[in-house]
Amino acid sequence: MSSEDLPLPENPAGEGDSASAPESVFDAAAEVRTLPHLPGCYRYFAKDGSCLYVGKARDLKNRVSSYFRRTGLSPRIALMVAKIARLETTVTRSEAEALLLENNLIKTLHPRYNIRLRDDASYPYIRIGGEEFPRLSYYRGGVDRKSRFFGPYPSSSAARTAIEMLQKAFLLRTCEESGFRNRQRPCLLGQIGRCSAPCCGRISVEDYRADCRRAEDFLLGHSREVLDELEKRMWAASEAWEFEEAAKLRDRIASLTQMRHQQAIETTGGDIDADIAAAAVRDGAAAINLAMVRGGRHLGDRAIFPKIGTREDGAFPSKGELIEAFVSQHYADLPIPALLIIEPDPSDPELPKRLSELLSELAHRRVPVVTEPQETRRRWLEMCIQGAEIALMRHLQEEGTQLARLKELIEILGPGFEPPSGDPMDFSAECFDISHTQGEATQASCVVFREGRMQSSLYRRFNITGIEPGDDYGAMKQALERRYAPVARGEAELPTLVLIDGGKGQVEMAREVFAEFGLDPSVIVGVAKGEGRKTGLETLVFPLIDGERREPLTLGLMSKALMLTAEIRDEAHRFAITGMRARRAKTRNASKLEDFEGIGPKRRAKLLSHFGGMKQLKNASAEDIAQVPGISRALASKIYAQLHLQPIDAGGETAS
Repeated sequence: MSSEDLPLPENPAGEGDSASAPESVFDAAAEVRTLPHLPGCYRYFAKDGSCLYVGKARDLKNRVSSYFRRTGLSPRIALMVAKIARLETTVTRSEAEALLLENNLIKTLHPRYNIRLRDDASYPYIRIGGEEFPRLSYYRGGVDRKSRFFGPYPSSSAARTAIEMLQKAFLLRTCEESGFRNRQRPCLLGQIGRCSAPCCGRISVEDYRADCRRAEDFLLGHSREVLDELEKRMWAASEAWEFEEAAKLRDRIASLTQMRHQQAIETTGGDIDADIAAAAVRDGAAAINLAMVRGGRHLGDRAIFPKIGTREDGAFPSKGELIEAFVSQHYADLPIPALLIIEPDPSDPELPKRLSELLSELAHRRVPVVTEPQETRRRWLEMCIQGAEIALMRHLQEEGTQLARLKELIEILGPGFEPPSGDPMDFSAECFDISHTQGEATQASCVVFREGRMQSSLYRRFNITGIEPGDDYGAMKQALERRYAPVARGEAELPTLVLIDGGKGQVEMAREVFAEFGLDPSVIVGVAKGEGRKTGLETLVFPLIDGERREPLTLGLMSKALMLTAEIRDEAHRFAITGMRARRAKTRNASKLEDFEGIGPKRRAKLLSHFGGMKQLKNASAEDIAQVPGISRALASKIYAQLHLQPIDAGGETAS
């Protein structure tokens, strides 16, 4: 359709009410005429300046013009088009580049009509290191070229279960490098036959690496070949009357067979790596279920619940729109499988072609997208669709409970704590707690609650310095100043509720900080512990505002609002304690070495880095210590003597 045919004077949503039509100043036909036939991103804005939608396109002119046709728009898109007042575009070199830009813009502009994934957790991998005796380990984060990575896995439990099975079958080490280098006898795993104990020379480099190769082959899907090789070795050992070795190989085969049975879906042909995606929509909520098949084994499912952002409109995206948004955002940062199987959407028959073109450009190879699979693949898709429905039902039950807790908390706190949107799920809270041990290693924690759940990626810890030991008020003041200074500068937003773990004293300290910054102190609420610190006996304490203080609230054991408040407070307490303990342990380790003769900051750091901690350093011999760069044999003897409180003779040697 040409841009001259665009029905601009009429309501694009197809509604008869002219009051709801777009402003006449937005001339869609004129805007489309200026667009090039090039890839890029487009943004729609409402007349109040808020972003409505961010999209990408292989051809900007064709894609943007498709929004302003008379028919064929879904109710959700039609509602959005009726509110467009301004269009912005950015030309890119490819659709893949447009995808990356689109994801960044969605994160910064928070467009109302985009489907936004809320799955902020990274995916786990199995890592086989590049050391002389490679280590088998669980891994999250960016990959490197020194090691081999297998995955991603849909959940940490799936990855850890696979590691446990691989360790039983191939006896690979899982210990940290610092502990491995300094062992003199096998660890417990080596003693019970779960590790081949390369740390003590019980296996040669060649034999150990052969086991690593078999583990890699198994993870890559060559399980039948690995099992056949182990069976041949078992029968050969049996015929040679080496029954103990044959029994060990039999146990390895049993472990691998059990692993295959637990991940029972086997592939056919060459599609050993595949992802399967299905969507479910019900009662204003959506779920996307992702199933992963890697190396010929079904690794499990991962359910993701996107934020669809149209709760008040009553128009929700189709399954095809959900899957397209998921694919665009999910594979921008993750490896792309050899095959993608998706649930079909009859209203969008071109969806597989669009996704295949996008993924192929991202992966620099052809990536088929299948909607009508056969045989084994069809069973994968059926299982994935069923998983999406089950996950959504469970999510709705949990969200209903959380929504009830939020509504009750907002009602109890009062009108000032209601989110501007009126949606309880937009309620946000930040909670602060202080932790230390008799004034040592004081640390403050700030945990964040948004969108009906704890947001661990937004948590913060503050190392508190420059205060008297045990001064909780000073620690709280420092943490609040550091957290809300950006809010005072207009660089961040104030949450709906600021929870303080404490009574009137801590609340007044928070109020003073807010007064200095010119922030609204009415959002502050303290959670004072009850008798015996028992959950259910807490009291909510409010700050002094304009000379008046609201009466404290005791909600009672059965209060849903109190359970939510206690959950947030307990998470802040847990986060503060774990950080304080880690800081205290680091401080104590460092302080022990600070008193040692001949040990400065650089040598201290080298020793702790080489051995991994004071415990491993204390277990090391003088010869082991001398292996650290910058540590002479004489100094190593001194360090060993100081660690074990032995006298040192004039020549620097420990006395016998």
